[in-house]
Amino acid sequence: MYNCPQYLESLFATFKAGLAPVNTNYRYTADELVYIWDNADVVAVVFHGIFAETIEQLRHRVPRIVLWLWVDDHSGACPSWATDYEAAAHLGTSTNVSGPSNVSGPWGRTGDDLLLLYTGGTTGMPKGVMWRQEDLFLTLDSTNKKRLPPVPEGDPIGDRSTKPGPRNLPAAPLMHGTGLFNAMSNLMVAGCIVTMPGRKFEPTELLDTIEKYQINSMSIVGDAFAKPILRALDAEPSRWDLSSLRVIVSSGVMFAAETKAGLLRHSERLIMVDALGSSEAIGMAQNTTSAAGDSKTASFELGPNTKILTEDGRELHPGSDEIGRVALKGNTPIGYYKDPEKSAKTFQVINGVRWSIPGDWASIDADGTVRLLGRGSQCINTGGEKVYPEEVEEALKLHPTVADAAVVGVPDERFGQAITALVEPLPGQTIVEADLIAFIKKHHAAYKAPKRVISIATVGRAGNGKLDYKALTEIALKSLG
Repeated sequence: MYNCPQYLESLFATFKAGLAPVNTNYRYTADELVYIWDNADVVAVVFHGIFAETIEQLRHRVPRIVLWLWVDDHSGACPSWATDYEAAAHLGTSTNVSGPSNVSGPWGRTGDDLLLLYTGGTTGMPKGVMWRQEDLFLTLDSTNKKRLPPVPEGDPIGDRSTKPGPRNLPAAPLMHGTGLFNAMSNLMVAGCIVTMPGRKFEPTELLDTIEKYQINSMSIVGDAFAKPILRALDAEPSRWDLSSLRVIVSSGVMFAAETKAGLLRHSERLIMVDALGSSEAIGMAQNTTSAAGDSKTASFELGPNTKILTEDGRELHPGSDEIGRVALKGNTPIGYYKDPEKSAKTFQVINGVRWSIPGDWASIDADGTVRLLGRGSQCINTGGEKVYPEEVEEALKLHPTVADAAVVGVPDERFGQAITALVEPLPGQTIVEADLIAFIKKHHAAYKAPKRVISIATVGRAGNGKLDYKALTEIALKSLG
């Protein structure tokens, strides 16, 4: 499903029934849907009507699924093989004003019940990250506990429910962790979630929604969302009243410092939170920026349960000239569903402590600031030097002609791999290869500069901020001949 109230309704109904919710990327093809639903042992699917035709073609390939719940989006009638969501929601409604009857699964509920968050990752087929619900709820509620005053004696739930809660707008898709986990965190403090009816990101719709519903916080995916928002605000700086907006949280893709500074010009009371996390590790580190502070790119402060570990398990300390992997301990997933081999690689026990190590490489400055380099699985080896694509991508996005960028390595006789940039221009701008190469060399070591720059209509960044590096490499190879 797209973002909508029914997404969260069905999520919590699944929790209540003692079942495990499974997210599904609505951009997937029929083969990918079959793989995920079969791999996750799915028995019921809730879907928007617009996907009925796709599901009709694959239903026979997933015989384990016994219930199809159709959500009306005015795209057509409910198929004969599906059940109307609203009709099903009212089946258990009692005749009194208390609403739906208290229905629960006969097998009961415990903190060991799971949420499966399927993530495309950077290599291979999607993997189902298994979160124990107790671990997930404790993790999502931890930031709320830090910022809320002590709860007085009495009925805290009743007290909260009688007062207006904070309003959150998940601009990022709920089918990904960034949007979903931020929404769930807000609901834990009796907040309100507002979703937009649009099926693709439109900055004017988002800004209209913030003003209309007096949104207090929203979740986005880095510059892919923030730059269009900033362009809309710069074009019409007095059109929207954003005085209610206090916090913008980004995860999945980093904010460029210039983008954060630009948004803060339009709202001095705003706080920008650049969160470093993943499906496998929530709350590893963050960068918080306000109008009173300096904006930085790819620089973070570690969370209390986060360390930088070398491949042999040593902890890196501030000022070290080595690099290591960001690792999180504490409330973390129990592994990948049906994949013990990959689970063992990501979730490791080192010196008696269990760590989640998704694969993000970083260095740590003398003042304790962590500098994110990128995912090791995409590391480019060029002339014996290791280059992390995200570092170069973030640098390219600082150029005034660039909207987004992807960096890949292509085979090269001299260097082994040659750094190649695929660049998406800003509207009305033209990409000049020599200018971008010189721009990178001005701010970074020369070996990190692309050997070639390819202008591309879109880098195809997904709603969770991830890039399909395999497809982009194929595009680069084809373009370069």
